[in-house]
Amino acid sequence: MFSIVEKSRIGHFWLYACKAAILHILKASDQILRFTLKELRSEWRQRYTINGILLQVFASVMIVYLAVRMLGDPAWNAIFWIILLFLSINAIAKSFIGDSRGKNLYYHALMKPVNLMLARIIYNSLLNILLALVSLGFYSLLMGNPVAFQGYYLLLTILGSIGFAATFTLLSALASKGGSSNLLMPVLSLPIIIPLLLILIKACKRAMDGIDPEQLLSDMLVLFLLDAMVIGLAYMLFPSVWKD
Repeated sequence: MFSIVEKSRIGHFWLYACKAAILHILKASDQILRFTLKELRSEWRQRYTINGILLQVFASVMIVYLAVRMLGDPAWNAIFWIILLFLSINAIAKSFIGDSRGKNLYYHALMKPVNLMLARIIYNSLLNILLALVSLGFYSLLMGNPVAFQGYYLLLTILGSIGFAATFTLLSALASKGGSSNLLMPVLSLPIIIPLLLILIKACKRAMDGIDPEQLLSDMLVLFLLDAMVIGLAYMLFPSVWKD
Protein backbone atom coordinates (compact mmCIF):
# COMPACT_ATOMS: atom_id res chain seq x y z
CA MET A 1 0.00 0.00 0.00
CA PHE A 2 1.13 3.57 -0.66
CA SER A 3 1.97 5.75 2.29
CA ILE A 4 0.42 9.16 2.79
CA VAL A 5 3.58 10.86 1.51
CA GLU A 6 3.68 8.70 -1.63
CA LYS A 7 -0.01 9.36 -2.30
CA SER A 8 0.64 13.07 -1.93
CA ARG A 9 3.54 12.90 -4.40
CA ILE A 10 1.44 10.96 -6.91
CA GLY A 11 -1.36 13.51 -6.54
CA HIS A 12 1.04 16.41 -7.12
CA PHE A 13 2.51 14.63 -10.13
CA TRP A 14 -0.88 14.11 -11.78
CA LEU A 15 -1.91 17.69 -10.98
CA TYR A 16 1.28 19.01 -12.60
CA ALA A 17 0.79 16.73 -15.63
CA CYS A 18 -2.81 17.93 -16.08
CA LYS A 19 -1.75 21.57 -15.83
CA ALA A 20 1.03 21.03 -18.38
CA ALA A 21 -1.37 19.26 -20.78
CA ILE A 22 -3.97 22.04 -20.46
CA LEU A 23 -1.34 24.74 -21.08
CA HIS A 24 -0.03 22.83 -24.11
CA ILE A 25 -3.54 22.50 -25.56
CA LEU A 26 -4.29 26.19 -24.97
CA LYS A 27 -1.02 27.27 -26.60
CA ALA A 28 -1.61 24.99 -29.59
CA SER A 29 -5.21 26.21 -29.94
CA ASP A 30 -4.03 29.82 -29.85
CA GLN A 31 -1.46 29.18 -32.61
CA ILE A 32 -4.03 27.35 -34.75
CA LEU A 33 -6.66 30.06 -34.29
CA ARG A 34 -4.22 32.90 -35.04
CA PHE A 35 -2.92 31.22 -38.20
CA THR A 36 -6.44 30.39 -39.42
CA LEU A 37 -7.59 33.98 -38.88
CA LYS A 38 -4.46 35.24 -40.64
CA GLU A 39 -5.23 33.07 -43.67
CA LEU A 40 -8.87 34.23 -43.70
CA ARG A 41 -7.87 37.90 -43.50
CA SER A 42 -5.28 37.44 -46.23
CA GLU A 43 -7.82 35.75 -48.50
CA TRP A 44 -10.42 38.43 -47.76
CA ARG A 45 -7.98 41.20 -48.71
CA GLN A 46 -6.71 39.61 -51.93
CA ARG A 47 -9.69 37.43 -52.95
CA TYR A 48 -7.77 36.03 -55.91
CA THR A 49 -8.36 32.40 -55.02
CA ILE A 50 -11.99 32.63 -53.97
CA ASN A 51 -12.97 34.84 -56.92
CA GLY A 52 -11.33 32.44 -59.36
CA ILE A 53 -12.98 29.42 -57.74
CA LEU A 54 -16.42 31.10 -57.69
CA LEU A 55 -16.00 31.89 -61.38
CA GLN A 56 -15.23 28.22 -61.97
CA VAL A 57 -18.34 27.23 -59.98
CA PHE A 58 -20.62 29.36 -62.14
CA ALA A 59 -18.90 28.31 -65.36
CA SER A 60 -19.03 24.58 -64.54
CA VAL A 61 -22.69 24.62 -63.52
CA MET A 62 -23.63 26.78 -66.50
CA ILE A 63 -21.90 24.39 -68.93
CA VAL A 64 -23.81 21.45 -67.43
CA TYR A 65 -27.07 23.42 -67.67
CA LEU A 66 -26.51 24.41 -71.30
CA ALA A 67 -25.36 20.92 -72.33
CA VAL A 68 -27.95 18.85 -70.47
CA ARG A 69 -31.12 20.62 -69.42
CA MET A 70 -32.67 17.57 -67.70
CA LEU A 71 -30.80 15.06 -65.53
CA GLY A 72 -31.93 11.89 -63.81
CA ASP A 73 -31.33 11.62 -60.08
CA PRO A 74 -28.15 9.46 -60.31
CA ALA A 75 -26.61 11.74 -62.95
CA TRP A 76 -27.60 14.88 -61.00
CA ASN A 77 -25.86 13.57 -57.91
CA ALA A 78 -22.75 12.23 -59.68
CA ILE A 79 -22.15 15.41 -61.72
CA PHE A 80 -22.49 17.59 -58.61
CA TRP A 81 -19.77 15.63 -56.80
CA ILE A 82 -17.50 15.59 -59.83
CA ILE A 83 -17.80 19.40 -60.04
CA LEU A 84 -17.09 19.70 -56.32
CA LEU A 85 -14.09 17.36 -56.56
CA PHE A 86 -12.36 19.48 -59.21
CA LEU A 87 -13.23 22.69 -57.36
CA SER A 88 -11.59 21.25 -54.25
CA ILE A 89 -8.47 20.29 -56.18
CA ASN A 90 -8.07 23.80 -57.61
CA ALA A 91 -8.81 25.51 -54.28
CA ILE A 92 -6.69 23.36 -51.97
CA ALA A 93 -4.05 21.43 -53.92
CA LYS A 94 -1.55 24.31 -53.78
CA SER A 95 -1.78 24.79 -49.99
CA PHE A 96 1.86 23.82 -49.45
CA ILE A 97 3.07 23.53 -53.05
CA GLY A 98 2.64 27.27 -53.53
CA ASP A 99 4.66 28.22 -50.43
CA SER A 100 8.17 29.52 -50.98
CA ARG A 101 11.15 28.24 -49.02
CA GLY A 102 11.37 31.52 -47.15
CA LYS A 103 7.76 31.30 -46.06
CA ASN A 104 8.27 27.70 -44.92
CA LEU A 105 11.26 28.76 -42.80
CA TYR A 106 9.19 31.56 -41.29
CA TYR A 107 6.38 29.17 -40.39
CA HIS A 108 8.91 26.71 -38.99
CA ALA A 109 10.19 29.37 -36.59
CA LEU A 110 6.71 30.63 -35.75
CA MET A 111 4.78 27.46 -34.85
CA LYS A 112 4.93 23.71 -34.47
CA PRO A 113 4.41 21.58 -37.61
CA VAL A 114 1.33 19.85 -36.20
CA ASN A 115 -0.34 23.19 -35.43
CA LEU A 116 0.44 24.44 -38.93
CA MET A 117 -1.13 21.35 -40.52
CA LEU A 118 -4.27 21.52 -38.36
CA ALA A 119 -4.64 25.25 -39.06
CA ARG A 120 -4.34 24.64 -42.80
CA ILE A 121 -6.92 21.82 -42.63
CA ILE A 122 -9.36 24.05 -40.72
CA TYR A 123 -8.90 26.95 -43.14
CA ASN A 124 -9.23 24.73 -46.23
CA SER A 125 -12.27 23.00 -44.73
CA LEU A 126 -14.02 26.34 -44.17
CA LEU A 127 -13.16 27.43 -47.71
CA ASN A 128 -14.32 24.13 -49.17
CA ILE A 129 -17.60 24.14 -47.23
CA LEU A 130 -18.32 27.65 -48.51
CA LEU A 131 -17.62 26.59 -52.10
CA ALA A 132 -19.74 23.44 -51.67
CA LEU A 133 -22.73 25.38 -50.35
CA VAL A 134 -22.48 27.99 -53.11
CA SER A 135 -22.13 25.23 -55.72
CA LEU A 136 -25.10 23.31 -54.34
CA GLY A 137 -27.27 26.43 -54.28
CA PHE A 138 -26.41 27.50 -57.83
CA TYR A 139 -26.59 23.93 -59.12
CA SER A 140 -30.05 23.48 -57.54
CA LEU A 141 -31.20 26.81 -58.95
CA LEU A 142 -30.39 25.87 -62.55
CA MET A 143 -30.80 22.08 -62.53
CA GLY A 144 -33.58 21.71 -59.96
CA ASN A 145 -33.28 19.92 -56.65
CA PRO A 146 -34.67 16.36 -56.49
CA VAL A 147 -33.32 15.65 -52.98
CA ALA A 148 -35.88 14.15 -50.59
CA PHE A 149 -33.87 14.61 -47.37
CA GLN A 150 -32.38 18.09 -47.73
CA GLY A 151 -30.88 18.18 -44.25
CA TYR A 152 -29.09 14.85 -44.62
CA TYR A 153 -27.79 15.80 -48.05
CA LEU A 154 -26.44 19.07 -46.65
CA LEU A 155 -24.67 17.26 -43.77
CA LEU A 156 -23.17 14.75 -46.21
CA THR A 157 -21.96 17.64 -48.36
CA ILE A 158 -20.25 19.25 -45.37
CA LEU A 159 -18.60 15.96 -44.33
CA GLY A 160 -17.46 15.37 -47.91
CA SER A 161 -16.04 18.89 -48.14
CA ILE A 162 -14.05 18.36 -44.94
CA GLY A 163 -12.78 15.02 -46.27
CA PHE A 164 -11.66 16.59 -49.55
CA ALA A 165 -9.98 19.48 -47.70
CA ALA A 166 -8.10 17.23 -45.26
CA THR A 167 -7.01 14.84 -48.01
CA PHE A 168 -5.75 17.45 -50.45
CA THR A 169 -4.05 19.45 -47.68
CA LEU A 170 -2.12 16.37 -46.57
CA LEU A 171 -1.25 15.36 -50.12
CA SER A 172 -0.16 18.90 -50.95
CA ALA A 173 2.26 18.78 -48.01
CA LEU A 174 3.64 15.41 -49.14
CA ALA A 175 3.90 16.42 -52.79
CA SER A 176 5.63 19.70 -51.95
CA LYS A 177 8.67 17.73 -50.77
CA GLY A 178 8.92 15.78 -54.03
CA GLY A 179 10.73 16.82 -57.16
CA SER A 180 7.66 16.74 -59.44
CA SER A 181 4.90 17.97 -57.15
CA ASN A 182 2.39 18.51 -59.98
CA LEU A 183 2.70 14.86 -60.98
CA LEU A 184 2.70 13.50 -57.43
CA MET A 185 -0.60 15.10 -56.44
CA PRO A 186 -2.91 13.04 -58.72
CA VAL A 187 -0.96 9.83 -58.09
CA LEU A 188 -1.10 10.20 -54.31
CA SER A 189 -4.74 11.29 -54.23
CA LEU A 190 -6.28 8.36 -56.14
CA PRO A 191 -6.15 5.69 -53.37
CA ILE A 192 -7.85 8.01 -50.86
CA ILE A 193 -10.18 10.15 -52.96
CA ILE A 194 -11.83 7.38 -55.02
CA PRO A 195 -13.20 5.41 -52.00
CA LEU A 196 -14.31 8.67 -50.35
CA LEU A 197 -16.02 9.82 -53.53
CA LEU A 198 -17.80 6.49 -54.04
CA ILE A 199 -19.13 6.50 -50.47
CA LEU A 200 -20.30 10.11 -50.85
CA ILE A 201 -22.13 9.44 -54.12
CA LYS A 202 -23.89 6.35 -52.73
CA ALA A 203 -24.82 8.03 -49.45
CA CYS A 204 -26.11 11.17 -51.18
CA LYS A 205 -28.15 9.02 -53.58
CA ARG A 206 -29.86 7.46 -50.55
CA ALA A 207 -30.63 10.97 -49.24
CA MET A 208 -32.08 11.88 -52.64
CA ASP A 209 -34.30 8.79 -52.65
CA GLY A 210 -35.49 9.32 -49.07
CA ILE A 211 -34.22 5.94 -47.83
CA ASP A 212 -34.28 4.97 -44.13
CA PRO A 213 -32.54 7.69 -42.05
CA GLU A 214 -30.78 5.03 -39.96
CA GLN A 215 -28.86 3.94 -43.06
CA LEU A 216 -27.94 7.56 -43.73
CA LEU A 217 -26.69 7.95 -40.17
CA SER A 218 -24.43 4.94 -40.63
CA ASP A 219 -23.11 6.48 -43.86
CA MET A 220 -22.40 9.71 -42.01
CA LEU A 221 -20.54 7.78 -39.33
CA VAL A 222 -18.38 6.12 -41.99
CA LEU A 223 -17.61 9.50 -43.57
CA PHE A 224 -16.81 11.00 -40.18
CA LEU A 225 -14.40 8.15 -39.42
CA LEU A 226 -12.75 8.57 -42.84
CA ASP A 227 -12.31 12.30 -42.21
CA ALA A 228 -10.88 11.59 -38.75
CA MET A 229 -8.52 8.97 -40.20
CA VAL A 230 -7.13 11.41 -42.78
CA ILE A 231 -6.70 14.15 -40.16
CA GLY A 232 -4.97 11.62 -37.88
CA LEU A 233 -2.62 10.63 -40.70
CA ALA A 234 -1.83 14.29 -41.30
CA TYR A 235 -1.16 14.76 -37.59
CA MET A 236 1.30 11.85 -37.54
CA LEU A 237 3.00 12.24 -40.91
CA PHE A 238 3.44 15.98 -41.33
CA PRO A 239 6.09 16.57 -38.62
CA SER A 240 8.47 14.09 -40.25
CA VAL A 241 7.78 15.57 -43.70
CA TRP A 242 8.30 19.10 -42.37
CA LYS A 243 11.77 18.25 -41.05
CA ASP A 244 12.92 17.41 -44.57
